[in-house]
Amino acid sequence: MNKKANVKVMPSRDGGPVSPDPMSAAFLEILKGLGENPTREGLEKTPDRASKAMKFLTSGYQTKLEDIINGALFDVKTSGMVIVRDIEFYSLCEHHMLPFFGKMHVAYLPGKKVIGLSKIPRIVDMFARRLQVQEQLTEQVAQAVMETLEPRGVGVIAEARHFCMMMRGVEKQHSGTITSTMLGDFRSRKATRDEFLSLVSQKTNPF
Repeated sequence: MNKKANVKVMPSRDGGPVSPDPMSAAFLEILKGLGENPTREGLEKTPDRASKAMKFLTSGYQTKLEDIINGALFDVKTSGMVIVRDIEFYSLCEHHMLPFFGKMHVAYLPGKKVIGLSKIPRIVDMFARRLQVQEQLTEQVAQAVMETLEPRGVGVIAEARHFCMMMRGVEKQHSGTITSTMLGDFRSRKATRDEFLSLVSQKTNPF
């Protein structure tokens, strides 16, 4: 007698009968659609694992910008450029739901305030952990920093590799994609833009 696939059940909010977790149930149907046997040992708990992983990878939908910032804005008198470079990110392409990954460089020219440095990578993660396209991700990070800090300018550059190009389609393993968004002085002042590009392209030794 075949075992039933192990699909996690979640209690209903009103305390009534339990019902399958919709995402786990969906992954169970995907396994069946592949012609697999979801009751075999290696796949028995896969629907629950895949559901848990997908919820983590798209957790940015449940993250709020104000919760990330959490008051970490500070009055500082400075005119120098602030750059957080080589921020690793991982996201899912909204067209094929395959991963793309890379690094992002975020810079701003402070107005009246600066932000806690750890907040910028958290902003990147908030938007990366959604179904995305790289162009939109770059724009969203820049706009979030601009709206939060009201700086004189923001520059964001993203470099990434896409599994939808590496594993399928043209299957090119070494091609990368670079996108950028320049706001404020980064858009209007060539010297500012050039300084940013020069600084992020410099090779530095690890600390």
